[in-house]
Amino acid sequence: YFADKVYKTTIPRNVRLSEAPSFGSPIILYDILSSGAESYMSLAREVIQSGKEEGSGAGITGTDS
Repeated sequence: YFADKVYKTTIPRNVRLSEAPSFGSPIILYDILSSGAESYMSLAREVIQSGKEEGSGAGITGTDS
């Protein structure tokens, strides 16, 4: 029913992901090479790509409209 609304990327449980908030940092700054950071980057790419395909303007930069 929601197949077109669910992203394919999964975010696995990861110790580094749970440690990052304790240090007041997003995972991308805390440990960019962790599997959790890589998963969130993959999800971001997927969201941007789906926005481009739908023509929503997601992922488009440099516009003042």
